[in-house]
Amino acid sequence: MGKKRIVKKSDTEEKNGVATKEISVSKKNVDYGILHVQSTYNNTKLALTDGKGNLLCASSSGALGFKGAKKGTPFAAAKIGETLALKAQGMGIKEVGVIVKGVGSGRESAIRGFVARGINLSFIKDKTPIPHNGPKAPKPRRV
Repeated sequence: MGKKRIVKKSDTEEKNGVATKEISVSKKNVDYGILHVQSTYNNTKLALTDGKGNLLCASSSGALGFKGAKKGTPFAAAKIGETLALKAQGMGIKEVGVIVKGVGSGRESAIRGFVARGINLSFIKDKTPIPHNGPKAPKPRRV
């Protein structure tokens, strides 16, 4: 059968006998951004872009470890807002505009969690798609 090897993986690297840990620090300095909130019944996603629309950072409730029905809760949305606000402060963002899309329960709490970290809010725009003629009517029954 042979010997089984156990390989240990860690986030520290040894260079010249000294253990170093890699920390990701954003080199972008942006003072204004746009926060895109997409909230459905099952999940909430947040994306932070600069003024031109280039993505700076993004997160969702599934990425934070929430599973199943807990992903669509306002608590999960608030946690996403807080973590994204910490990343934004690291980039130097002072003010954001918010574009909201969707009908989920995490719409408002995601914004509250983001603003609670001390970032100013300039505008809130609702871009939820609305059908003009509604769904297609069911076919008549054949008996």
